Amino acid sequence: MADKKFTVLDLLDLELSGHDALDLKCIAGRRGLPRAITVPELNRPGLALSGFYESFASNRVQVFGRGETAYLQKLHKEKNTDSIRNFFRSQMPCCIFTYNLEPTEDFRRIAEESYCPLLQTSLTSTEFSNRIIRVFANQFAPRQTLHGVLVEVYGIGILLSGHSGVGKSETALELVERGHRLVADDIIEIRCVNGNIILGRGANTVISHHMEIRGLGIINISQLYGVGAIRDQKEVQLIVQLEDWNSAKAYDRLGTEQKYKELLGVKVPVLEIPVRPGRNLPIIIEAAAMNERLKNMGYNSAKDFNQNVLKWIETGEAQTVYNGNDDSY
Repeated sequence: MADKKFTVLDLLDLELSGHDALDLKCIAGRRGLPRAITVPELNRPGLALSGFYESFASNRVQVFGRGETAYLQKLHKEKNTDSIRNFFRSQMPCCIFTYNLEPTEDFRRIAEESYCPLLQTSLTSTEFSNRIIRVFANQFAPRQTLHGVLVEVYGIGILLSGHSGVGKSETALELVERGHRLVADDIIEIRCVNGNIILGRGANTVISHHMEIRGLGIINISQLYGVGAIRDQKEVQLIVQLEDWNSAKAYDRLGTEQKYKELLGVKVPVLEIPVRPGRNLPIIIEAAAMNERLKNMGYNSAKDFNQNVLKWIETGEAQTVYNGNDDSY
């Protein structure tokens, strides 16, 4: 569910463009625009209009296509307003007419009396349904905020995390300088879409493409490096945990055991990278991004190396080399 109530008015006010645009306008029932949309699903109300109300999903947005509108014309010719009044006795969020279809005068009048918004779109029923389902998936997605920096490196969304002052912003700035893109700095909002995809963006879209660099202050990445250096959102595919070097800790040197962190119920791979003077973190993160791309393509460098070593041992070459080295002393 969304963190706050999502209303019909919010649906109308969404700034969507291109293949996401819904092309919606309100044609009646404006007093009902504050009604909440609580279920991210649609319903075609043909059976309900004909008088069958068992299992009627009245809590969903009602979509009227050519078939439903033709049935309304039939009710109008028969002067059958009782069916329409029975229909509006159910509290539904709104009714949406596709193909720029117009409701009958009876339907419009009773909708006004019931404070039920009537919306209209030029899209076909199928196309509108596909688009609004995507909108609902975004609006109703579980979400939370995290502290870190989100960057895109070689097409991989990487969340840089770690304690304050460890060097997340400086590392991200170097990555941008090397041609990669910044999604957001400091406060990241993540959303779980389709149950298995974590999308991240700036919690505040106004300042998300600004960075705070200690000793320098606030800088605007899009102004300094151009719009090609930023992205509005990106899937979180890898978490890089930056931490101060601890000589007592055993860091992974082979990479055969992958660690994960659960974000909104989705497991995301984690790399722990120790920070110490002289380590080139941007290059390490670039290598991690390319390695993650190889894993997504089905190739795991660490496992392949491990299998090659085992094969080498099984062939007896290792014993020969060992004995040879022993004889040389």
